Amino acid sequence: MTDQPNPHAAIAAETYRKSRGLWRALAFIALAIAIIIGLGRFALPQGQGSDYVARLVIDGTIATDPDRLKVIEDLAEDDAVKAVIVAINSPGGTTAGGEELYEALGRLREAKPTVAVIKELGASAAYMTAIATDRIFARRLSIVGSIGVLYQHVNAGKLLDTIGVDFDKVASGPLKAEPDFDEPMDGAPRASIAALVDDSFQWFVDVVAERRGLSRPATLALADGRIITGRIGVDTGLIDAVGGELEAIAWLQAERDLPDDLDVVTVYPEPEQGFDLVGTFLGGQARAALGLPNGPITLDGLVSLWQVGSRS
Repeated sequence: MTDQPNPHAAIAAETYRKSRGLWRALAFIALAIAIIIGLGRFALPQGQGSDYVARLVIDGTIATDPDRLKVIEDLAEDDAVKAVIVAINSPGGTTAGGEELYEALGRLREAKPTVAVIKELGASAAYMTAIATDRIFARRLSIVGSIGVLYQHVNAGKLLDTIGVDFDKVASGPLKAEPDFDEPMDGAPRASIAALVDDSFQWFVDVVAERRGLSRPATLALADGRIITGRIGVDTGLIDAVGGELEAIAWLQAERDLPDDLDVVTVYPEPEQGFDLVGTFLGGQARAALGLPNGPITLDGLVSLWQVGSRS
């Protein structure tokens, strides 16, 4: 005689399964509410409140940036900011971006003590940024320098001839849209670009000589585009001292009467806070609860799915 399934036990098991899923959902909602309440005080932008040292991070390729410019202007007017550390790790960027930073930090320097700290790399427009501060620190083996200006041109004429492609144009003047990428850069187009490069270069040399207290011939001797280590930078006068942020703070305390109990706060780029931080945290928790990876989901085959990527 076989055992008959107990309908009451089956109903009880199904009820228990559903209630367990419900309690899991309620627990997750309760956790989310608790996190929002706990972090709610960060939901809206708040001032620092007390005196502090601002850290302005210049990382990656430099270009003009109105948001960064506004932050620098605000730092100059903020009485709570007692000094600014410009943390640099960049190969440079556009000449206009470097000029924008140089000019903005120059105005900031008139209002606050400023120090540049070069990490792995501070070359070209990034070095232009560094010289706008009161003092430059770099690691002994940091890469600095590369004083110069570059314009690159690719001549794809032979390739286009090989595949049988020809380009033509109607221009308002002989130098409009020159040099063309299907022709070599020579003649009047080359002279025009050379004048452009030289004008930017001469300005760069002038500001380096002025800010570093070097003669123009001495600056020109270093302005052939070479990169050097931080140690050689100290020897040549391009860098003030070997060190990092700790050494920069010590210098500010000794030379600019900076109090020794101030926090260092990153003001640019602004860290995630408030609802952005809550959303990022809850998103990660939700993905973990669902067993999903923290990033784009890679799937094979035919799917119907909203694929959520990680926040960039």
